Amino acid sequence: MDRRRSLKWLLGLSALPIINAGAVLANQGAGPALRKSKAEWAALLPRPAYRVLFEEDTERAGTSPLNQEKRDGTFVCAACNLPLFDSSKKYESGTGWPSFWQSLPGAVANRTDYKLIFPRTEYHCTRCGGHQGHIFDDGPPPTGKRYCNNGVALTFVPRADKLPELRT
Repeated sequence: MDRRRSLKWLLGLSALPIINAGAVLANQGAGPALRKSKAEWAALLPRPAYRVLFEEDTERAGTSPLNQEKRDGTFVCAACNLPLFDSSKKYESGTGWPSFWQSLPGAVANRTDYKLIFPRTEYHCTRCGGHQGHIFDDGPPPTGKRYCNNGVALTFVPRADKLPELRT
């Protein structure tokens, strides 16, 4: 295959529709997969959250109130309520998005994203498949990772409050 055909092939991959991420990523330690149609998710979620979680959109940097959240608690998936991050793993990355250096065990699954042609590691909720953000190798010790999360894809629950029931 020559370079021009290879480039066209790679560009074509980035235009492929996303296969039900929940079916692909679930059952990796988060219990049974939560499968809903895009129409069901769209009816349940605010439009910005739906677009990020199930159309893999990105919110504008600096727009999420969760970027400034400093209280002790848990960040859960805005779609299915699965706990994804503990507040003790959150840090100020200076990027304009809530950032964490580690997720909760079994909470997120990674896959390679070629939408910008060069590969990036994106991560999704293991229960519903909702897109959360991307992982970069410029985070703080001890992991050196930066889980750069869309704020609309998360809900914050203060430690003193009961975690919400998992959505069914």
